[in-house]
Amino acid sequence: MALKFLPLIWFGITRHPGRTLLTFLQIVVAFALFGVLQGMKTGAQTAMANSRADLLDVRPAVSGSGPLPSAYLARIRSLPNVKLAVLLNGFSATYQNPSQHIYALALDPGKQWQVLAPDIFKITPQALNALATHRDGVLVTRALMKKYGWTLGSQVPLIATDTLQATGSADWAFDVVGTYSLHQVGSPGDMVVINNEYLDGARASDKGTAVHFVVLASSPYRADAVAHEIDWTFANSAHPTRTQSYRDNAEQQMRAIGDLGFVIRAVVGAVLAAMLLSSGTMMMHSFRDRMRELAMLKAMGYSGFRVLTLILAEATTIFLAAAALGLGTATMAFPFAEQEVPGLSIPPAVVAAGIAGAVVLALLSASVPAAFAARLEIKTCS
Repeated sequence: MALKFLPLIWFGITRHPGRTLLTFLQIVVAFALFGVLQGMKTGAQTAMANSRADLLDVRPAVSGSGPLPSAYLARIRSLPNVKLAVLLNGFSATYQNPSQHIYALALDPGKQWQVLAPDIFKITPQALNALATHRDGVLVTRALMKKYGWTLGSQVPLIATDTLQATGSADWAFDVVGTYSLHQVGSPGDMVVINNEYLDGARASDKGTAVHFVVLASSPYRADAVAHEIDWTFANSAHPTRTQSYRDNAEQQMRAIGDLGFVIRAVVGAVLAAMLLSSGTMMMHSFRDRMRELAMLKAMGYSGFRVLTLILAEATTIFLAAAALGLGTATMAFPFAEQEVPGLSIPPAVVAAGIAGAVVLALLSASVPAAFAARLEIKTCS
């Protein structure tokens, strides 16, 4: 019996191709947007979950007040409940032309990075050793090697936008000595890693300073106490600090953009409501155009329930196909977006919810015309 319905369903869908296509495209866009927004929400939740509470970032208390003295590092390491601490420097630069922006992150290639690296970027002991051995060496991602055609041993000339050499030149040159992999959410996509000792010795100003420090507390439960102790230690110095855990920083960024969940629900709700109204109107027009055909089916012995089922099946077919295409398009796009913002993905539960939602919306949009079709009366002439 179900097979007999298929030609009728197909005929109903293709009776007005233009109308069906317009409805189909509206549904595709709506569910693609649903998938994208849910993926963004998942990415934000992933970033929050992956942000460590025991990893602290120490920066100047006043933004733009200048770097911190490198001598702070020894003082920080001596504080209670500090497991380890490292400093980070860097400068912004361009490569070949002004549109090719690269950030050069400078660090001291010590063993402490084997503890911190998994939460910031993946870097092997061999790569760290190569960076320590070659003061003007640079570590790059494989994506950058492919993008610019670099190989091990290639020279990478960079033009700094904010850091001059002692000679007054903005030109810096580094040799590729190894690779690393980005892990930290929000890290610049085009970033290279250089030796801080080389940078500090060669630059014209800000010698003996650091942009910020990364501190690992002995326990996540002691992170707040460690942050307070660091800021209290340098509170009355010429360069006070502001210490915040990576998790607190992620939460603060989320609060800065508002309630992401509410925004997503509001946008998706508005889009789906508009789509439901539009598709319902089109389904009603389709019913009015087909009243004679549906009446013929009832005259041939089709019950009201079977006619109702036919209308609902047509709507469900369109919605399911369009939802599958929309969600599939969003799913295929996220692997490319994740290269820039790690953590973006569409969980299987979201796909399942989208498919289930498509069925519900199909039934809602077609319920009124289906009910009218089921109640069609066939009058005979005596």
